[in-house]
Amino acid sequence: QVQLVESGGGLVQAGGSLRLSCAASGSIFKINAMAWYRQAPGKQRELVAAITSGGSTNYADSAKGRFTISRDNAKNTVALQMNSLKPEDTAVYYCNSRNVVVGLTYDSWGQGTQVTVSS
Repeated sequence: QVQLVESGGGLVQAGGSLRLSCAASGSIFKINAMAWYRQAPGKQRELVAAITSGGSTNYADSAKGRFTISRDNAKNTVALQMNSLKPEDTAVYYCNSRNVVVGLTYDSWGQGTQVTVSS
């Protein structure tokens, strides 16, 4: 079992920046990749950015050039630096960990942190 706790959300004006952090504990040796998802009211949860244990990254088109995901393996944390924020970035942001084995995928989720971008 992996426990994930997010922090760093808040209210920011359009064009501003926020840095989200996710701390992992528990069975962290099982984690193959970590990611940030977000969900706005009335919308599906969507992938924002992901990073593998090897350091490869993947971003949603809406995040490319503005957001950066990073890992600190020594501290068991993953961060999402968000710059040039837009009102459409407003959502609850969730930290995710994933372990994939033959025929099975294991996901863990944090409780989420609210990001609100005002115009």
